This record gives sequence, C-alpha cells and structure tokens, in this order.
Amino acid sequence: MLDADYTPRLKAHYNGTIRPALKEEFSYKNDMQIPKLEKIVLNIGAGTEAVKDSKKAKSAADDLTAIAGQQAVITKAKKSIATFRVREGMPLGSKVTLRGDRMYEFLDRLITIALPRVRDFRGVSGKSFDGRGNYAMGLKEHIVFPEIDFDKVDEAWGLDIVICTTAPTDAEAKALLKHFNMPFNS
Repeated sequence: MLDADYTPRLKAHYNGTIRPALKEEFSYKNDMQIPKLEKIVLNIGAGTEAVKDSKKAKSAADDLTAIAGQQAVITKAKKSIATFRVREGMPLGSKVTLRGDRMYEFLDRLITIALPRVRDFRGVSGKSFDGRGNYAMGLKEHIVFPEIDFDKVDEAWGLDIVICTTAPTDAEAKALLKHFNMPFNS
C-alpha cells in the first residue's frame, strides 16, 4: 500500500519539469490545456490457450495483477465463434486500468526497467498514436517485468499497453511521452 504523503518519481517530474516545458513549447494560455496522463490500460489476450484450458486465463490475470499492482479483471467472450471453438462467456484473457499514482509507478517501471530488458530493443514506434493523443504498444513477452518470476511462469504472454492522454493531437501526446523519456525510435 502506498503512503498518503508519497509521490511517485514521474508524477513529481511531471509537475515540476514537464508541465512548464510543455506550456512553453506549445504556448498554452491556460494550465488546463497542458496534456497529462489520463490512464494506462494493460491487456493480456490468452487466445487459443484459454480456449483449450480455462486455467490459462486465471494464470494471465494473476501475472497481470503482479505487474500492475492492482487486481486484474478476467475478460470473457462477447459472442460464440464456432471456428475458434469459443463460446459466449468463455474466459479469454485479462485486463487492468491504472490511474493516479499506480499509473505513474507503472510507466516508470516500463520505461526504466522493462523496455531495456526486451531482447534486441531499438526503441518503440513513434507512429502508434490513434489521432486523438493516445499511444498503443505491445510487448511479445510479459516476463520482462521484474515482478514476474521467470521460473514459475507456465506461459509467456503478449502484453498490450495503451497510454491515454488528454492531449488533443498526436504531436502534443508524443511531446508529453518524450518528456517522460519514452524511447521512441523515430
């Protein structure tokens, strides 16, 4: 549990350094125009493994809970698809939405610990913005996070990460993430 007077390192950096830099860079008239992080959504899709064995979705949720530091929700199929042997309501993966201090803590661990541990890492794509200031990326293996004990992992899951910002444009969102030292390759 986080202390009441504890402030994550990246949150303090945002309030002290990034906000004034963005205000000057984009000539904002009002402090409320300055882009900020809104939420980070993590998702593990267990896919065909979960269809064969329903315990796989529970395993993915447990791993995601360890990574996020917050209880993950098991996602279920919305409708049946016979070709994939999926029934409505069948568990297929897990997701978690981070806000506030946990969001800043996760982003800090992602940028400083997890991404450098990715094999043959050359930066993340600078083109994965959606046009409204949100950034999506994926990791092939969730085991790059230090919270996951490599010896106890039964399956290496892919991990989708969506960083939602209040920025109205991709350029402003990219500038915000660059100030957080997101390692863009272009």
